Amino acid sequence: MSKNRLFLVAVDGSEWSERATMRAVNLAAEIGAHVKLVTVIPWSGYQPMSIEELANRPIAREEEEKHAKDNILAPLVKANSDKGVEISTHYDWGNPVDVIRDIAKDEHAQMVFVGRRGRSKLSDLILGSVANSLAHSLGVPIVLVP
Repeated sequence: MSKNRLFLVAVDGSEWSERATMRAVNLAAEIGAHVKLVTVIPWSGYQPMSIEELANRPIAREEEEKHAKDNILAPLVKANSDKGVEISTHYDWGNPVDVIRDIAKDEHAQMVFVGRRGRSKLSDLILGSVANSLAHSLGVPIVLVP
């Protein structure tokens, strides 16, 4: 397998991120790419916080990291371990768009896969989304998986 071909998959534990992972792994198996699963624990350490972020701010860093590893990343690796694809994982703290964009750039990802929740266009316009923001800011192809 070529470590030069990297597919980055943004995952958050949702069924949409499971679908994105499956798509990336299946394509990687066909062309010999490596898949890296990335989950980001939202953190507004340097930015103003919303009311929702204040109410849900992680109290125990270790607990949040354990959740990311054990409940988001590990199940996806296990579910796709029989596909003959090298799968690595990474978690980080920060703004999901910024972290994913930086990893894609730093590691020269060929494609980024993101699950696309079925929200309305108006909701995306008002609230934005990780998938929408990445689609408009990445310098590599992005696959939005429904």
